Amino acid sequence: MLSQLRPAIVMILLLTALTGLAYPLAITGAAQLALSGAANGSLIEQGGKIVGSELIGQNFTSDRYFHGRPSATSAPDPADASKTIDAPYNAANSAGSNFGPTSKKLIDRVNATIESEFAAGRVDTISADAATASGSGLDPHISPNYALAQVATVAKARGLSEERVRALVESAGEGRLLGVIGEPRINVLRLNLALDALK
Repeated sequence: MLSQLRPAIVMILLLTALTGLAYPLAITGAAQLALSGAANGSLIEQGGKIVGSELIGQNFTSDRYFHGRPSATSAPDPADASKTIDAPYNAANSAGSNFGPTSKKLIDRVNATIESEFAAGRVDTISADAATASGSGLDPHISPNYALAQVATVAKARGLSEERVRALVESAGEGRLLGVIGEPRINVLRLNLALDALK
């Protein structure tokens, strides 16, 4: 029995050292050398201070800023831990709503979002990403159409010309990866930081 136990223990220790220590350290080291920005969370700094990540959206609510997509993330209710409350862009609880296309709750939420966007006068047309949350609830991008629909509101709130804000939106666009993968998009945080930098 000891002759069978000893090789098993040696293999467990060897594989633990290889797959639990050596491999993760090697991959972490390679990522730090080759893609250190992405390996560290694609963080965005401004004035030596971290203001966010290119990969995680933020909940902008002021008319002075472009708004991102709705977010379906939640957090525990501080008053009752057995319940949850809406917590947009909560990276600790990344998830979609899991409502199907025929869900009354989803339809009601989308309709409420559309009505509130029109009622606030923020947009004159609604694109799909203005009314629907992403699968993760953390999408940092919006479509160029949604950004352009918000130009008038942002320009008015900041006292800027619509042409100047529209030019900023058009310069902030990101194309398809390799020209074919994905859709054209705009990173909301980067756009809002560029907006703050305007004189």
